[in-house]
Amino acid sequence: MPNKLRRLSGQDVIKVFSSFGFKISRQKGSHVSLVCEKEGRKQILSVPNHKEIDRGTLHEIFKQALRFIADNDLRKHFYTE
Repeated sequence: MPNKLRRLSGQDVIKVFSSFGFKISRQKGSHVSLVCEKEGRKQILSVPNHKEIDRGTLHEIFKQALRFIADNDLRKHFYTE
């Protein structure tokens, strides 16, 4: 059976990215902007701070983060075994 995307809240996602060095830069309404700078590159992620993030939105956040974090490191937080 293929891995399935987990059901995560906005706070869960923020905690995951905080462990990778992302910091909260601002919040506008229910959306939180996370920023991380490494080796002269800057990555900004917008995370909806909802009780449960839609799977499509969660998948897009995952794909954006792959430009900055290795798939093997990130996948265990977003997908089931």
